[in-house]
Amino acid sequence: MSRRTSRPRRPDAPPAGPPRITPTAPCPCGLRAVYGECCGRFHAGTAAAPTCEALMRSRYAAFVVRDAGYLLRTWHPSTRPAAVDFDPAMRWTGLEILETTEGSAFHTTGTVTFRAHYTDDGRPDALHEKSRFVREQGAWVYEAGVFVE
Repeated sequence: MSRRTSRPRRPDAPPAGPPRITPTAPCPCGLRAVYGECCGRFHAGTAAAPTCEALMRSRYAAFVVRDAGYLLRTWHPSTRPAAVDFDPAMRWTGLEILETTEGSAFHTTGTVTFRAHYTDDGRPDALHEKSRFVREQGAWVYEAGVFVE
């Protein structure tokens, strides 16, 4: 996902931290697994995403839990922003993987088209993007994305 920065913070927005997701909670990426055995292990650095779809799911989950460090580590150096700024009024609510091309252990590039649902100040919306991933030093990284209308 390419959301680099957020809109200016609203003065009336309540301060909020990331949702509390425990290792035994359902993983926010949408797979039928607990966070600690799914995306949590990628966030912790104990495993690497084996496919570009797995990386996409783990990056979505990183937006949910507001793990800026993981997002930056999995962003290609040529397109990586200096920081990730999370909008406190935004809550990610679900991920749909619509299409993948290549991106397996046998590829060096791949794409994932997805729709990420969220609420912004309680109003539902969605981000529809086709993301491009490449291998950098053997690991999948997010390179860029284009919004799909």
